[in-house]
Amino acid sequence: MIIKTKQDLSCNDIEVLICYAKINKRVKRLITLIQSFDTRIKCNEENTERYVNVSDIFYIESVDKRTFIYLEKNVLRTDYRLYQLAENLADLGFVQISKSCILNINILESIKPLINSRMEVTLQNGERLYITRKYLDNIKQALQGGTGI
Repeated sequence: MIIKTKQDLSCNDIEVLICYAKINKRVKRLITLIQSFDTRIKCNEENTERYVNVSDIFYIESVDKRTFIYLEKNVLRTDYRLYQLAENLADLGFVQISKSCILNINILESIKPLINSRMEVTLQNGERLYITRKYLDNIKQALQGGTGI
């Protein structure tokens, strides 16, 4: 991969051009990462509104009808429902791995099978999550490029 940058004082916004001979999983993943960089979600942190870049989110979990956003080192709350976030973030590399959790597969470090047809994923910060049987196909498709990644 060759990366070129160019400063242009007449530009009002950042422009990214991706040149490729054939679209493949690697190109799709690059597009997804770039798109997620500019998408933000409104969260609450100690009575203060905070906007978080989607690319900084490790996973999102629903606990007792509350939705929490897990970053590398801290946890924020959002007013969005888990199903809303799952729908809106599906094209940005997020996949549902259990009834109460969606995962950013761009933050995935490793994945290993467990007994009872489950899997364990390790994230870049060392945290471990479990993929339940019902959602195994979701993660398999995402990792194979079936969801645009």
